[in-house]
Amino acid sequence: MTEAFKLYKLIILYMLNKVDFPLTNSQISEFVLDEGYTTYFKLQQAIAELIESGFIREESTRSRTFYHLTEDGAETLRFFKNDISREIQKDIDTFLSQKNYELKNEVAVKSNYYRNSNGEYSVCCQVIEHDAPLIELTLTVPSRSEAESVAGSWQKKNQEIYAAIMAKLL
Repeated sequence: MTEAFKLYKLIILYMLNKVDFPLTNSQISEFVLDEGYTTYFKLQQAIAELIESGFIREESTRSRTFYHLTEDGAETLRFFKNDISREIQKDIDTFLSQKNYELKNEVAVKSNYYRNSNGEYSVCCQVIEHDAPLIELTLTVPSRSEAESVAGSWQKKNQEIYAAIMAKLL
């Protein structure tokens, strides 16, 4: 493994270690590519190798993939953390602190759909807070296009829907 490729992997592990929520591929890419550390394809190769090694775990929905740091990944980072320069650590820390709320909100809202045993589609809509569902709602719709519509609307209107449900229940 080249030193540069090792650094790309350590940057990913460091980022995941610094947050208490998973990060998406686009969130990791935003930092790494905007800072000019490597190309998109090398970054994707680094992510794939981290998954294969068991250092990160991926969670996929129809529209996004989330990455979680595993215990093996955290242990590896503890061992090699000093191989990430203070400047890069500071850049990552700054990026995460400036965008923390935005990053967290983006991954807290999840929606996915699947074809159920009745031939219809079940749409699972969630808002996750501290690794536990704040709300979890599953709706059944007759077509894939409606499932896609519900999943997309959840991403945009989850706060409004949550507030309405809570107002009715309380």
